[in-house]
Amino acid sequence: MRLDHLPGDVNLTYCTNIHAGESWSDIRASLDAHVPAIKAVVAPDRSLGIGLRLSGEAAASARQPEALAAFRGQLAALGAYVFTINAFPFGPFHGVRVKEQVYLPDWRSAERVAFTADSAAVLAAVLPDGVDGSISTVPGAFKPNGRETGAAASMAAKMIESVADLVAIERHTGKHIALALEPEPCCFLETADESIAFFETVLFAPETLDLLAARIGVTRGGAETMLRRHLGICYDVCHGSVEYEDPVAALDRLLAAGISVPKVQLSAAMRIPVMTNKLIGALMRYDDGVYLHQTIVRGPGGLTRYVDLPDAIAAFKEGRADGEWRIHCHVPLFLADLGEIGSTRADLEAVLAALRRKSRSSHLEVETYTWDVLPDNLRTGSKAADIAREISFCVKELAG
Repeated sequence: MRLDHLPGDVNLTYCTNIHAGESWSDIRASLDAHVPAIKAVVAPDRSLGIGLRLSGEAAASARQPEALAAFRGQLAALGAYVFTINAFPFGPFHGVRVKEQVYLPDWRSAERVAFTADSAAVLAAVLPDGVDGSISTVPGAFKPNGRETGAAASMAAKMIESVADLVAIERHTGKHIALALEPEPCCFLETADESIAFFETVLFAPETLDLLAARIGVTRGGAETMLRRHLGICYDVCHGSVEYEDPVAALDRLLAAGISVPKVQLSAAMRIPVMTNKLIGALMRYDDGVYLHQTIVRGPGGLTRYVDLPDAIAAFKEGRADGEWRIHCHVPLFLADLGEIGSTRADLEAVLAALRRKSRSSHLEVETYTWDVLPDNLRTGSKAADIAREISFCVKELAG
């Protein structure tokens, strides 16, 4: 189905982190290579929204005036617009070992603040009038780093710097952009409840609000208003499913706590209702050596978290990981059957049905980025054709 079946205030796209390329020239070339074929299927008669993934290198290059002018021309030629940026992975995201390095630099680092500022400058320059912008980012840090003494306060202070930048952008350009922390298994923020606790106990603490108030010249109350306006959560349905959350309830808990959800990433994880020895071989096909496949096992004693799939398999062989398995691997949305291994698509369908009944975020982004490492039987066509099928599946569910 086409995007014109959706309400006018819904921006639905896919994330270009599916395309390899770290330099700005490579990223622009990938848009020319893939967007026309996708647009022809899902948005032949309207502008196609793009979820732009920028590396640190690309963001610094793209914000230069000549580069921005050329990019605006490219978007016009493609019949496309950018409303959201994925500024999560700073460095290479394809073809090399990514694993836990994807979280670096984390939110304790000035480099993360600079990367976010570069991405915001690009988005502000190309964001259409009357459309809000969003930037998804690391959920603080990898869990062990986020537990270090003083890490939470340090991350909050750096986030305040970025919020102040976004406030300044809106004051100068009229463009509203929100930064969205993306909870992920085995990270500082990995569940909706952890996210709410961080906002309420650290970000909304008087000392944090006073930092922002001093930077933007408002009262503490004004700072809280601006913080809520420019910082929220990017809810990835795959991540929530791996955590055994009810994604719809999680979204509603965030919003009830006054925490915005600038973007929802539409995705599904791998699911094994009951792990068996016969499934080990099938699972190991997904041990690609590129991405972390955090695995959470629900057994008689509750949830047990494993940082990567090989860790979980080793524990299972030792008799310590019996039960249901959910694995952080973004699998195709339009496939109801993945063969020996199932998926959490039912959770995604529930989210899409809930969004159909009531808006919870106007930015929806398909985030299946694993095509290059999926087994051959899960690849059904060209990458552009598969992306179009993903988007069409979501449109059909949203349109009812």
